[in-house]
Amino acid sequence: MSPIIGIPCDVKTIAGTPFHAVGEKYITAAVGAAGGVAVLIPALGDAAQLEAIIRMVDGILLPGSPSNIEPCHYQGEPSRPGTLHDTARDATTLPLVQQVLAAGIPLLGICRGFQEINVVLGGELHQHVQEQTGLQDHREPDTDDADLRYGAAHSIRLSEGSWLQGWLGRNTAMVNSLHQQGIKRLAPGLIAEAVAEDGLIEAYRIDNGRGFAYAVQWHPEWKYWENDVSRMIFVAFGDACREHRMRRNQ
Repeated sequence: MSPIIGIPCDVKTIAGTPFHAVGEKYITAAVGAAGGVAVLIPALGDAAQLEAIIRMVDGILLPGSPSNIEPCHYQGEPSRPGTLHDTARDATTLPLVQQVLAAGIPLLGICRGFQEINVVLGGELHQHVQEQTGLQDHREPDTDDADLRYGAAHSIRLSEGSWLQGWLGRNTAMVNSLHQQGIKRLAPGLIAEAVAEDGLIEAYRIDNGRGFAYAVQWHPEWKYWENDVSRMIFVAFGDACREHRMRRNQ
């Protein structure tokens, strides 16, 4: 049977009413690329709900989001006025990451999810990468054309012996870039898999984790079928989810 892949929601206000939502592209990739059955996880911040989810899922995909993690979670400076936060998602995903890692459930983080795992494990974030000396502007172009926004933006250098290097059989790749925040300090226990041209960490894995745990700063879910880097990431995640399901059913 196909593995069950849980995807945590954002809380969005539409016409004055809160909605729990996930971008369709993440669901499409979880189903079409990873071969899973997607289940959306509401951002309730409820411990009992999270315990039930841990018993149910074979993998967790932490999606990107327009919102940023509240800096109090990594001892950062207060956010600037107007910064979009999602306290309900923080209250859900941050404890969820801890439980997923403890249980050895496969985990894939994308963009905000990449930042969430780093924060949970004790890392820090730049809130405005483009203002840091020596770092480039990693924000997306100002356009309504989605293909331009998610188009290839810069190259990454794959670390020697990295999973990504092994999956692709080469040392570089091109990725999109749609983020303002980034890793200031990599958390203990995380191994950098790839860096951008300016040295900013773009991918990592958890060293000696109980299960598959991987994260990228870019968006591999966007038209994954056109990109070999994206496909390999989701195939590896899907394979890990299937292995977890088989072990759980034994």
